[in-house]
Amino acid sequence: MNLFEQQASEFIGRHIGPNEEETAQMLKTIGAGSLEELIEKTIPASIRSKEGLSLPGPISEHQYLAELRQLAARNKVYKSYIGQGYYDTIVPSVILRNVFENPGWYTQYTPYQAEIAQGRLESLLNFQTMVADLTALPLANASLLDEGTAAAEAMTMFFNLKNKDHDHVTTPKFFVDANIFDQTKDILLTRAQPVGIQLVEGDYRRADIDSSYFGAIIQYPASNGAVEDHRTFIQQVHAAGGFVVMATDLLALTLLTPPGELGADVAVGSSQRLGVPMGFGGPHAAFFAARDDFKRNIPGRIIGVSIDAQGNRALRMALQTREQHIKREKATSNICTAQALLANMSAMYAVYHGPAGLTNIAKRVSLLARTLSHELEELGYTNLNKAYFDTIRIRSADPAAIRSLAEAGGINFRYYGDNNIGISLDETTTQQDVLNILSVFQAAAGSDITKATFEVADSALDNIPSSLTRTSEFLTHPVFNTHHSESEMMRYTKSLENKDLSLNTSMISLGSCTMKLNAATELIPVSWPEFGGLHPFAPIDQWKGYRQMITELEHALSEITGFAATSLQPNSGAQGEYAGLLTIRAYHAAHKEAHRDVMLIPISAHGTNPASAVMAGMKVVVVKSDEDGHIDVADLKEKAAQYKDKLAGLMVTYPSTHGVFEESIRDICKAIHDNGGLVYMDGANMNAQVGLTSPGLIGADVCHLNLHKTFAIPHGGGGPGMGPICVNEKLKPYLPGHVALEAAAATAHAAANGHGTHATKVHAVSAAPYGSASILLISYAYIRLLGAEGLTLSTKYAILNANYMKARLEKHYKILYSGSNGTCAHEFIVDLRPFKASAGIEAEDVAKRLMDYGFHAPTLSFPVPGTIMIEPTESEDKAELDRFCDALIGIHEEIVRIEEGRSDKTDNALKHAPHTQHVICADEWNHSYSRTQAAFPLPYLKDNKFWPSVGRVNNTHGDRNLICTCEPVSAYETV
Repeated sequence: MNLFEQQASEFIGRHIGPNEEETAQMLKTIGAGSLEELIEKTIPASIRSKEGLSLPGPISEHQYLAELRQLAARNKVYKSYIGQGYYDTIVPSVILRNVFENPGWYTQYTPYQAEIAQGRLESLLNFQTMVADLTALPLANASLLDEGTAAAEAMTMFFNLKNKDHDHVTTPKFFVDANIFDQTKDILLTRAQPVGIQLVEGDYRRADIDSSYFGAIIQYPASNGAVEDHRTFIQQVHAAGGFVVMATDLLALTLLTPPGELGADVAVGSSQRLGVPMGFGGPHAAFFAARDDFKRNIPGRIIGVSIDAQGNRALRMALQTREQHIKREKATSNICTAQALLANMSAMYAVYHGPAGLTNIAKRVSLLARTLSHELEELGYTNLNKAYFDTIRIRSADPAAIRSLAEAGGINFRYYGDNNIGISLDETTTQQDVLNILSVFQAAAGSDITKATFEVADSALDNIPSSLTRTSEFLTHPVFNTHHSESEMMRYTKSLENKDLSLNTSMISLGSCTMKLNAATELIPVSWPEFGGLHPFAPIDQWKGYRQMITELEHALSEITGFAATSLQPNSGAQGEYAGLLTIRAYHAAHKEAHRDVMLIPISAHGTNPASAVMAGMKVVVVKSDEDGHIDVADLKEKAAQYKDKLAGLMVTYPSTHGVFEESIRDICKAIHDNGGLVYMDGANMNAQVGLTSPGLIGADVCHLNLHKTFAIPHGGGGPGMGPICVNEKLKPYLPGHVALEAAAATAHAAANGHGTHATKVHAVSAAPYGSASILLISYAYIRLLGAEGLTLSTKYAILNANYMKARLEKHYKILYSGSNGTCAHEFIVDLRPFKASAGIEAEDVAKRLMDYGFHAPTLSFPVPGTIMIEPTESEDKAELDRFCDALIGIHEEIVRIEEGRSDKTDNALKHAPHTQHVICADEWNHSYSRTQAAFPLPYLKDNKFWPSVGRVNNTHGDRNLICTCEPVSAYETV
């Protein structure tokens, strides 16, 4: 390799942890002669790819960014007044720099280990408080994927509450007001059809609601921008025994009477316009607020207040946080990933601006909308909205001429198709922007004079009726009324960041979560305005750069998975599962076999699998595991034959959730196909496949990918994520469609890709056509930087690192499950169950003790209770792997001391873990072990110590005393 080839391949060595010398040492520890020998022992020869990936070679980071600049220049960033839930916004620089672009925030994992996640938990609690206050509803969750998904979750929650027995549905109807966002209607259709919900669309003012309706949805302000009083309709629905969800706008609610005061049961929407870029559709944090009656049913994650072992205030995820892992097919939702990073940004936006700042922003926007409306009426145009917040609807005799003039001036409006034009203003709109808009309409009217009289007093806001003007207070908690200077805000974000362990602290070895490097070069372009500033419904000729990137990424993912086509629309792994199952459902229906509704799922599957299957209208049949943790092939074949006339398919994870390449996988796929079913492969463990095998080669028909695992999108403390699906030729026609993509756009995309969006077959699963499009750039960069060679090598090193750790730890712990040659895939399971009997030590004790050693625990008690599942990824070097192994070996020695009676069975470092700085430095120390043993059990900790900010959290106390908004300041006092 010459110097220039070396430069092009330089990123491979940046991404993969072990160097050549370390690799040799690790292979020696494992007992393998070479890396290739290890791979041959691990992956069955029958499924090994015979050829390498047909993808370009690696590229240097500098060259990649230079090329991406050229691609970005193909996007046209117009002033978009399209609205429909997406608005330009000003991201405060202090938030952009210290949260959005900060690895201390974006490389965190979901806060399952609350003691080392108090910072983001506090920020998410701020988000919940912000949403609850603005909607005037007492309970809010910590975000959902997008507004359309949130609306569908509300519909499903209402349906389940009113119809306990889905085999005997008594109230099947859900009223959909015609004036909600089109993309929300599309997702409601997707969700309703498989479970038998009957959608009835109409005008809420003329709706005839009776006892056959379980609920209704309305938009406030409406899709066309009108502000209307829904009190009478809400009372009508309630009188019939139904529930009402109101889709709404948080910024508008600073001025408008909130949903809770109007009588709504649930409020949903997007927090995007509170400081999060449009990003061509995402990612953004949706919100879901509800009456207290729904606290046991609300989907997604809820952050609650509890206490720690010392009685101090502590936060943690409450209630049904991992509901699908417990209830599985009986779960009410498949929500797994939320949008934590974006929820944190919106919460920080509210903290920074405060109630007065938010209100002033809203007033400026509304005043400019009123000025625009007034001046257009002076020109002879009519605003059809008598009351409005930020959106006016103008009647025009020649919208085509206006569109031509507007786009020539770099302006996008919304065109309804009935000679009406929608104009939605936003935080970035200036008086000059209003003049520019007026000039378009004046030119269309044959005038070349542009002038306007701008109102500057909020008393001029007569566009909002007094009956719907907000009078109640909001954001009264001190956190929203303190940090308004940049110095205060900078220190506040840093104080929260310091409480959380993220990848810039130490490795996070969560099994099945793939916490690999999120390289800075991969993330930098997400902040570029050419990608962040585009509206997802902009005309197709304005996003040629995005289109090129999307096309190339779709091709790469299809090549990597061995499939024919890819849809990038699903914006989480669980959404990908659901979308993949919908393609199977649509395929069977198209072949006049809609009765095929039985889905086989191994008992070891991720909990979202059965939950997604039920959402897709499937009946779940569980397949057993054998003593070695593999799928019981005999049981699978028996059940496939038993249900052959109704078999829809199989959901299978590969390698298995036990971290093993099962050699029977091809036989398993054949058994499903022989009985008329299709195979869905869960892509959670794709990091062990890339370049070495593929779902298509193995025999699957469809798979989803977690781009936030295998393809380097950061976890963001619990989102964002992306879950695209890849399909074979037979399923290609049934990929998700989207109402926003016009027929011409879909045709153009199909011509470029060999496929398009298939709106006639399957409705949308996400609110935006390409889901969270801006973060697709991260996976695109990952693939381009590594190239075919680096992608394959990354997989090999993921397997090497896991087997090295396994080799070190199996001398001290029992390792559950391995392949026929004694190796694991990219992860492995450590059995901690024997220590409960021998020393009174549970898996949770080990997880909490690891915090004292400076590490986040591996995946706890999944897929086997009482175990930890370790996945190191390829990005960790030998020194970090050794530190983690040393920590677990040190913990084992502590357990041995308990077993031998040298340490007390109840008063020991494991039972009292984690140890906070407050505890260690207290005047009193009443334990039988030393402070040094508690806080500095190994030498490396004296040089770099991460301190948990609270002691072990009392989950039971939090659920019994549910508090999900910010409490009074007195509650923050420590004992």
